[in-house]
Amino acid sequence: MELEETDEKSYWSSFSGILFAQESKSAESDAKKTETVKLSIEEAVEYALKNSRTLKSSDIDLELKERAAKNSWNVFLPSVQLSGTMSRTSEYSPSTADIIASALSGGKVSVPSDFDKEEDRWKTVASLSASWNFTPAYIAKIKIAKTQYEAGKISWEQSQKETLMNIKKLYYGLLLQQESLKIQKVTLENARQRMVQAQTNFKNGSIPEIQYLQTQVNYENTKPEVDSAEQSLAQQMDMLAFLIGMPVGTKIELTSSIEPTYIEADAEDLLAKYSDNDLQIKNLEKNKLAAKLGITASDMATWLPTFALSYGWQPVYIGSEGAWHFYKDLGSDEKWYDSGSLSLTLVWNLTNMLPWSANRQQVKDYKQQLAQLEITIETLKEKQKVDVRKAVDTLNQAREQIDAMGRNVTLAQRAYDMTARSYRNGTTELLDLRDAESSLNQAKLGQLNQKFQYIIALMDLENTLNVNLTENK
Repeated sequence: MELEETDEKSYWSSFSGILFAQESKSAESDAKKTETVKLSIEEAVEYALKNSRTLKSSDIDLELKERAAKNSWNVFLPSVQLSGTMSRTSEYSPSTADIIASALSGGKVSVPSDFDKEEDRWKTVASLSASWNFTPAYIAKIKIAKTQYEAGKISWEQSQKETLMNIKKLYYGLLLQQESLKIQKVTLENARQRMVQAQTNFKNGSIPEIQYLQTQVNYENTKPEVDSAEQSLAQQMDMLAFLIGMPVGTKIELTSSIEPTYIEADAEDLLAKYSDNDLQIKNLEKNKLAAKLGITASDMATWLPTFALSYGWQPVYIGSEGAWHFYKDLGSDEKWYDSGSLSLTLVWNLTNMLPWSANRQQVKDYKQQLAQLEITIETLKEKQKVDVRKAVDTLNQAREQIDAMGRNVTLAQRAYDMTARSYRNGTTELLDLRDAESSLNQAKLGQLNQKFQYIIALMDLENTLNVNLTENK
């Protein structure tokens, strides 16, 4: 009995140890999940470059086009085929091999007396063929593949810039939400303190109950707004984690701030210097070149001949031991008949010359694509002018507003501080204090919003012109 009790104690001790270890591992895992990741905007961009699913997909698209361009020369590879055949005939008919064998023996072709044997009904034939075609259109097709790769590199760069720009915009938007939430929380705390003070004053009989109830209603009305703002911020944080490739649910602490880098911008000067850098226009120019090369390739395929070189080698086994024993005479030239041939051919596809043929219709399609691309390029150039002017106007206006609102924040803060002191002294109504607080909050948020607008407009301008305007700042 003592032994059994000892074993039972040992068992429960081991079981407790296992549970403790599992709980420890679970606690460590939960701690890792709840660990806060500090992230500056530069770190967010760097992390996205390594882990963003959108950027990885663009990398794959570029690799496909790169491989197609590098191996576009494979149209010049010959087509080579090797085959071996064993065929069975149901009725005897003299083959080329039989005729050759009969001629070599000086006799006539006759039905063999042992044709009823199964082996005599079988024949062994090997075949090796090689063909090589050449048309000048192949050269144009290789150039098309190279051009499509160049267009793919531009599309990849454009996708990368736009993805990173969207991440930066979201990051700054989150900073703006954070600052707005901080102001709302300060407002909520002020409302709570006023409610507590009013409650004390009401108990002391220095204010009527209605004034205390007003502060309580104000506090209760402010709480849902703060809760809603917190929830919205958490959802946008999840979106940021998703875009840069972090696990959704990761707690992120933003360490950067909304502080723009100011530039001196003139729309006409910027357009004169950088209008040709637009990636969309560059991409369309490459598509134009590909369409022109497509027309060239189709014309060459229509009016120029294709040169075809082919060679075939077809040895037939004519050994006396039967088709099934061909492997015994693989090195014997006397028992294999060779019916190989070499041909050189020039081919014109007359159907392609017809105006309504698929080839000529494709040329018309290419020409219409060129016309569409010309219109699109002209449209983008005009839109570029509009976008640049709009961005420059936004930059100039936002900068003026930032300076003006900075002065306004200082005045609003002084007004609020004075009103708060008067309210505590009982010389100012609650409504006046709330108005002063609302004016201060609007001034702070207005200045932050203008800084945000300046940063966003600058990013849009740099994206449109494909240039870093702040690199020398």
